[in-house]
Amino acid sequence: MSMFVKICGLREQQHVDAALDAGADALGFVFARSPREVTPAHAAEVSAHVDAGVLRVAVMLHPSNDEWQAVLNGFAPDVLQTDAGDFASLDVPNSVARWPVYREGGLAPDYSGAFLYEGARSGHGETVDWSRAAAHAAGGRMLLAGGLTSGNVAEAIATVRPWGVDVSSAVESAPGVKDSAMIVEFINAAKAAGKQL
Repeated sequence: MSMFVKICGLREQQHVDAALDAGADALGFVFARSPREVTPAHAAEVSAHVDAGVLRVAVMLHPSNDEWQAVLNGFAPDVLQTDAGDFASLDVPNSVARWPVYREGGLAPDYSGAFLYEGARSGHGETVDWSRAAAHAAGGRMLLAGGLTSGNVAEAIATVRPWGVDVSSAVESAPGVKDSAMIVEFINAAKAAGKQL
């Protein structure tokens, strides 16, 4: 099967381009306190040339509706990704897809649409229990995140059988500093593993 791959925490044009050239399906831009945080204007600038077939994802964490509206108006993302419980207080237009984040040991996922499954803290490379993740992956379109690297993503995909995978810290040379070669290596490994399913 074709593995959906999201590269998260992008800040620089060159890394956006590297991800696109390697075949990324989604690009994540972080609007939350993090070494990867960007402004809506900056995210819009570095992703202005992104093809319509690649999703631009606003990654947030417990935003107020005002914070979300600033991102919506300044960046115009295709997708909003934030913790599942956050959506109740946010005004999200139908033109923006919702990717709720479910954390290991927390709420059970709603399988009606795409969702992200990861550890307790985003962006820290925390690996989840793959056997537990596999049970959720069987229920719906799950993006597996947390602790994935080019070295373990094939095993993760074979074990969990997710719809997609998401990586951030494992394609960085330092916190918040992406590495083009690592991005390409991860995407190639994930896409190759998806074809084995």
